Amino acid sequence: MLKQLNELVGSIREEEWFKRCKEERILHKDIASWAELRLLPEFLSLFVEEIEKIIDIDPEQSEQEILSKVTEHMVRFLGAHSASVRIYDPITEQMLAYGSYPLEDRARESYIPLEGTIAGTVISDRKIYTVPDISKEKKYMDKKRVIQKGVNSLMAVPLEIPQFFPYQRDTTGVIQIYYEEKGKTFTPLEIQCAEVMSRRLSFVIARKKLLSLHRVNEKKETIVKKIFSKLGTRGGIKLKDVFNSLIPELADILNFQSCALFSLASDYEHLVLEAGYPDDPSYHGIGKKFSIKEDPVFEILLNRRPYEGDNYYELVTNSYVLVIDPQKSSIISDKVKRFARERNINSILYIPLLMGDEITQILTFDALDQKKLYTEDEIEVLIFLGRELMKAYRLEQLDDILHDFKNPAIAIAGFARRLDKMMKEKGLVDADIRISRYLDILLEETSRLQEMALSIYHIGEKQVINLTEVLKKRFEINKEAIKEQLKELIFTKEGPFEDPLYVESYPLHLERILDNLLNNATNAIPTKGGILSIRTYREGPWACVEIANTGKISEEERLRFIEGEGKGRGIYITYRIVKLLNGKIDIDTTMNKTIVTVKLPLREPPTS
Repeated sequence: MLKQLNELVGSIREEEWFKRCKEERILHKDIASWAELRLLPEFLSLFVEEIEKIIDIDPEQSEQEILSKVTEHMVRFLGAHSASVRIYDPITEQMLAYGSYPLEDRARESYIPLEGTIAGTVISDRKIYTVPDISKEKKYMDKKRVIQKGVNSLMAVPLEIPQFFPYQRDTTGVIQIYYEEKGKTFTPLEIQCAEVMSRRLSFVIARKKLLSLHRVNEKKETIVKKIFSKLGTRGGIKLKDVFNSLIPELADILNFQSCALFSLASDYEHLVLEAGYPDDPSYHGIGKKFSIKEDPVFEILLNRRPYEGDNYYELVTNSYVLVIDPQKSSIISDKVKRFARERNINSILYIPLLMGDEITQILTFDALDQKKLYTEDEIEVLIFLGRELMKAYRLEQLDDILHDFKNPAIAIAGFARRLDKMMKEKGLVDADIRISRYLDILLEETSRLQEMALSIYHIGEKQVINLTEVLKKRFEINKEAIKEQLKELIFTKEGPFEDPLYVESYPLHLERILDNLLNNATNAIPTKGGILSIRTYREGPWACVEIANTGKISEEERLRFIEGEGKGRGIYITYRIVKLLNGKIDIDTTMNKTIVTVKLPLREPPTS
């Protein structure tokens, strides 16, 4: 079996006790004793050494490089001729070539079907499949090629790489180890060694995935910070600026030539180019509008026509469309082909971006390489980028509206002050306590509108603020809103409170957090009614606000809320502001109650 093992077994003949031995019974006993003392320790030492070499493979390398190194160790240790790895692709339902030893073996078929093949059988049964004579094996298709290379037998070992999240599926594959020997007998020890080495390979790939996951999260955090940092700038958020500051951050993930963001026009028949990288007027026609029918790929993405192309030149999935060879693909126009040819673009990735269930934008990446496949990590980062760019796009539109919001907001505040003055002069305020109360609220809220309008491009200075006091004020306003909306079946509860409870924040930021959360909690209460409650408390270094409402949310909604992906712009803004203030937000749900908790760093009371 193993070259080293054969050498050890051969040395038995050189032992004096073997030469002297004449009785078979004594021979068996001596061989067993010799094997225990010399053979097994040396074999285990060699095997453990190989396993450690596999475990120590650098996870920074590509998966193909890792698989090639592991197959090299397996080939040498098992005394084989060569080995290859195939990974099952659930999108195409085919086995993809994914690493081999020797490297020239990569010239084999890129894809093989799952049904009726050795690899498919191993994937299905999760068991080792041995072939003593390839020429007689019905499930091995390309017999001529391997026999020409002097390969006559093989052992196919299952490979399984577990995923880290419930919504992901395990990666499955097969390692095919080839031997020159014809009519080979595969011993149990040989099979067990191959299984153990396959499991160690799974460990190395899993470690690489953990490292990759960490980097994906870093990229996501970078994307978020880049976008959110624009919110407080004097000039407001501009999609163009965000786009051109973000795309270079992905240079180490994709070897891209260019990138573009398209929006679906209101007539649903045209696309508009919203942003492009590089920022060169001659490269992208920003603002240009064109018909969806100009390019079949857009019709396919928008489900306007079925895909009838050749999957050798393009890959169509639920998450994206990859044009592997622009010059031979039938789903892109001649104009795009000419553009790709002139700029040396050898593959194009199209990612549809959804708002709810509808596609509203399309993000494209033009790569220098002829990419045949993108990893899950690459697609995850790009989809995340697309979602954040959509938010930036909506914020830019809102910013334009806010620009025209200032004048009426200032005017309303001015008229409210005049009204207050007139009513006090005529003694109407003292006649009814409700008039006085409502007028105070009107003055306070219109002043706040004015403050918001004037601070659109300048959010002021951070201050040490009593969180409990701000919460009580915002809750009072929210109660008035409940009355105005005639929600008579909503009952409110206040306290207990930790008062004072100081945090450091921009006043406007803190009010936006609380208003958004109170509004969401109010709207989440069922139509049959319920309770809305608030309280504050200390917890170690944190100042905590708790807002609870009757009604339960799903686990999926809960997780989306925590990640700032809940429905509505308010959740996005709330989540980002809390992160900006170095705080954290959590949500819990019981049988019929939802509790949102915001924790911000405690601060010392302001000095007088």
